[in-house]
Amino acid sequence: EIARQLRLRDIGGIIIVDFIDMRKPDNRKMVYQELRNAMSNDRAKHSVLPISKFGVAQITRQRVRPEVNITTSEMCPSCNGTGKIEASILILVDIERKLTHLIEKQNQKKLRLVVHPFLEAYIKRGRLFGSLQWKWYRTLKQWVTVQGNDNYQYMEYHFFDKNDEEILVD
Repeated sequence: EIARQLRLRDIGGIIIVDFIDMRKPDNRKMVYQELRNAMSNDRAKHSVLPISKFGVAQITRQRVRPEVNITTSEMCPSCNGTGKIEASILILVDIERKLTHLIEKQNQKKLRLVVHPFLEAYIKRGRLFGSLQWKWYRTLKQWVTVQGNDNYQYMEYHFFDKNDEEILVD
């Protein structure tokens, strides 16, 4: 199985195999022979050293295929690769402040808040004693519809009025 896995995964370098509790020299010799036989089918350049008195086998093997190095990452659009974004609690304080201003000062009715789906989930279901959406309803006496949009960046949000026009708030 060791030889098969080395070929299957095209593992190269120095491979150390620890055969725990292999005390008898005859057993070490027998396992060494089986390992050599199993490795004989390998087309990669390799070397199998005898099992030491500590039960450790050393195999050196050269890779056959070139290393496949596929880049599977992209730059984060929210932080531009810095790894730091504004804490979601701060963005929620900002949203709540603007929401209060829109309802109490500008007398807006039937507001719709569009946010990233992560924030949507937090606003709708994210608290122990009711959601933020319900808290806003209780304190502002008006229901605010919260909608997620996959195209929004993590900290992006917009308010819309009953005519579906965006409301700009400073």
